[in-house]
Amino acid sequence: MARGSNTMLVGRGGRDEATVPGAFGRAQGRGPLAVVAGAFTLAQLALVHPSMGLGWDETVYVSQVGTQAPAAFFSAPRARGVSVLVAPIASWSTSTTLLRVYLALLAGAGLYLALRAWRGLFPAGVLATAGALFATLWVTLFYAPQAMPNYWVAIGALVCVGCFLRARSDRQDRRALWGVAAGAALMALMRPTDAAWGALPLLVLAIRQWRLALVLVAGLASGAVAWVIEAFVSHGGLFERLSEASRIQGGLGWHNAVDDQLRSLVGRTLCRPCTMEMPNPAVTLWWFVLPLLAALGLAVAVRAGRTARTLVPLLCATTAAVPYLFLIEYAAPRFLLPAYALLAVPVADALRHLVTAPDGRWRPVGATLVAVGLAGHLAVQYVVLDSVVERTTADRRDWTRNAAELHRLGVRPPCLLTGHEAIPVAYYTGCSSGAIRGHNANTTKADILRTARTIPVATLTPPGGTPPEFASTWRTHRLDGLDVHIAPGPAA
Repeated sequence: MARGSNTMLVGRGGRDEATVPGAFGRAQGRGPLAVVAGAFTLAQLALVHPSMGLGWDETVYVSQVGTQAPAAFFSAPRARGVSVLVAPIASWSTSTTLLRVYLALLAGAGLYLALRAWRGLFPAGVLATAGALFATLWVTLFYAPQAMPNYWVAIGALVCVGCFLRARSDRQDRRALWGVAAGAALMALMRPTDAAWGALPLLVLAIRQWRLALVLVAGLASGAVAWVIEAFVSHGGLFERLSEASRIQGGLGWHNAVDDQLRSLVGRTLCRPCTMEMPNPAVTLWWFVLPLLAALGLAVAVRAGRTARTLVPLLCATTAAVPYLFLIEYAAPRFLLPAYALLAVPVADALRHLVTAPDGRWRPVGATLVAVGLAGHLAVQYVVLDSVVERTTADRRDWTRNAAELHRLGVRPPCLLTGHEAIPVAYYTGCSSGAIRGHNANTTKADILRTARTIPVATLTPPGGTPPEFASTWRTHRLDGLDVHIAPGPAA
């Protein structure tokens, strides 16, 4: 394939078709992708309240560069990519609405560029459909405008795999090589371990093309270098950080979390422990249809003699999903975003095949089934999204009210909060947060008592909960879903 050519597109019946040449053809290919990306951005702003407060993990990432509260404890599994992403806004503004709008715009631009990375591999209509399928999942719409890493790992995976396929077929395509490096670096900057799992098939396939392998490794290394340096500076070494990250995630090993992921599809943003009943089959049906359509897409690709461009994203989606389906004992739907993004391309190709089946007698049947199925799927996704947005917004309003009440009680910056939900409540209050045990342990009892002599300190417990021994004599106040125990001293 000549550099910049779009002659690899496969048309109906498996025969290659050249796209319209020249600037008109290129513009025609970009148009549908731009429409999908623009609609995705608007959907985020319309369906996910831009004013929705920051979540627990978001407060950790934003506090590293923000001005509202001191930096929260940064545990071993986390990487600095999200903090870098939000720094242009969070470093000077505390407006959550402004941050959400900024992230929604970035998410739309990222989706457009990721789909563009696949140009020449599939028709523009297939890519636009793939983008729409991924963008209309409730988990994609919910997390894209949030300060969280998983959506950006998915975008990096799409860019990396698409450019990898182009570079593998055309060794003179320098833009594709740069895309491989950029996509790999983005994945590793956001979550190095996810990047390693997602790129594993590419590393194997690139063995015989040393330049492509070198570019891929360089991209992964450049994105992960800060995480690795921090491992030696703050965690005692790389293997120590990986071991600590495994412990925080419950110990990596054989754990069948497939059923947990199914339970989380109803809108559970974190299912740990995941003991709830299975959702209504209408909520989980798409999850079972997804691999069937992916298999159909592979069968269509094999028959058309273009196996690699469908098989490779399927392999990468599989390896990206493995740790979250079989190696940890809890679930969060956002963990599988990279797998969903990669599966969207072969699934979109399968849907196109069903709608444009060579046998004309079956086309109306295929088109009707696809239309009805997609309409039902979209309805389910909207219902779940609406529910999770409403519930999440209410939870974060509670944190805002608790912060205001803490200010009224005299706990104002500079201050320190410990105990139940201390990290998010501390962010909203403008305090530091501390823990003497658990995954976020970063202080001691002696340090807490010493701090209480100079600034306001409070310990939080669930309603009716017993405070730690050192706070047993502190005065107690009932807040919205929390009991707060305030140390005598500056706050009093």
